[in-house]
Amino acid sequence: MKKIVLIGSGGSGKSTLAKQLSHTLGIPVYHLDTLFWKPNWQGVPREEQTRIQTELIAQDDWIIDGNYGGTMDIRLQAADTIIFLDLPRTTCVYRVLKRTVRHRHQPRTDMAAGCPEKIDFAFLKWIWNYPNVQRPDIQSKLNQVASTKTIIVLKSRNDVRQFLETAT
Repeated sequence: MKKIVLIGSGGSGKSTLAKQLSHTLGIPVYHLDTLFWKPNWQGVPREEQTRIQTELIAQDDWIIDGNYGGTMDIRLQAADTIIFLDLPRTTCVYRVLKRTVRHRHQPRTDMAAGCPEKIDFAFLKWIWNYPNVQRPDIQSKLNQVASTKTIIVLKSRNDVRQFLETAT
């Protein structure tokens, strides 16, 4: 594992797992949320997202955490390992609510400066609908690269814990 992509619903634990893997493996981690947002939640244009990711994947090793479906293929093609955090929607919603309270009015360390934690109905709806709307597309993309990549699907906190215990 030298080029790792972490994908999954909001609240699935992508950033936390990315940090833990970075510490364990000594590989730099890049949170797309810190790279694709400017202050006041201004999104970075797709062309800039593509440029940023092209530069990241040119490195010898990396962990990239984030979904961003419009540019996901760039990461999936370059990765040697893809970790899909496919946790229950109730777990993800709970975690997002918890982090919203914990980081209220301030940015998380895995979020861009000037983007304080926020929550709205559209984001909660996206998380709730993720298994039915985004998961099928992700599974299709994973099936397309399955013959050349290591794909790890983690479906529970226990799966994540066991994976971390064996990651080297």
